[in-house]
Amino acid sequence: MGMSWLYGEADRKESIATIQEALESGITLLDTGDFYGNGHNELLIKEALLGASRENIFISVKFDGKHHSAGDKYGVEDNRPEAIKDFLKYTLQRLGVEYIDLYQPARIDPNIPIEETVGAISDLVKEGYVRHIGLSEVGVKTIRRAHAIYPLSWVQSEYSLFNREIEVEILPTLRELGISLSAYGVLSRGLLSGAWTKERMLSSNDKRMKAPRFMNENLEKNLMLVEALREIALEKQVPVSHLAIGWVLSKQENVIPLIGARKRTQLRETVDVTKLSLSAGDLARIEKAVPQELVAGEYYAVPRKKWFV
Repeated sequence: MGMSWLYGEADRKESIATIQEALESGITLLDTGDFYGNGHNELLIKEALLGASRENIFISVKFDGKHHSAGDKYGVEDNRPEAIKDFLKYTLQRLGVEYIDLYQPARIDPNIPIEETVGAISDLVKEGYVRHIGLSEVGVKTIRRAHAIYPLSWVQSEYSLFNREIEVEILPTLRELGISLSAYGVLSRGLLSGAWTKERMLSSNDKRMKAPRFMNENLEKNLMLVEALREIALEKQVPVSHLAIGWVLSKQENVIPLIGARKRTQLRETVDVTKLSLSAGDLARIEKAVPQELVAGEYYAVPRKKWFV
């Protein structure tokens, strides 16, 4: 997403080189959305994949059918069955592929029963245009209703040391049903990278500039939590980001952390995180260093838990 939308300008050549180096390093999952830059991200991926073996790449796509500018907020989705088929048609054209590995609505349309949405995507599975179905930012009731129509392969949700709401009901439900978690925001949009400073200047088209979590006293409080985490990282001789990602990985076997690297340097810093071994004691220290109740400010204007229906 960050290569095309919300976080300010990105270098196109560097973005393509980062995707290609990720594939060369053994990363096989590319997660995108048809609204990331109004199709820009899908076209970027198409260019990056020229000459690559399609069968070795897992492409997941979120759809919402709306146009977005840099300052847009998520609104009501269009999950009508006939609209979904149109969205997919254009996604396939922009990506230059014959099928999508996993297809999911970016947010649930409250006007369309989830059974109709999942039923429409399952038709696309039967037709060979989609291989797996996912959902994004939904609650237990929706997960169970959708899974009863067609088996979900994953549920995508924000999950990090700074965002743990899904631990109460959603994670246990996913374990029960055998559904993977696609975790985004594992570095809390850069805050948990260990590289963020209160002096960092953001461009006017970077959404983080207006996010409460990144503003004034909230930012200072959150960076103090990162410094507590840095003490553990120094002991283990790893970057702070490795602890943040490793903590997410420790939560269940079928968790898939999404890393929003826009540059090859960021990619190289995180690619070896799966080699990190964290004991139960390490995990307890990490959670003690970053108490959920001390995280200051929301990222979204509307609290995420309101989406969990």
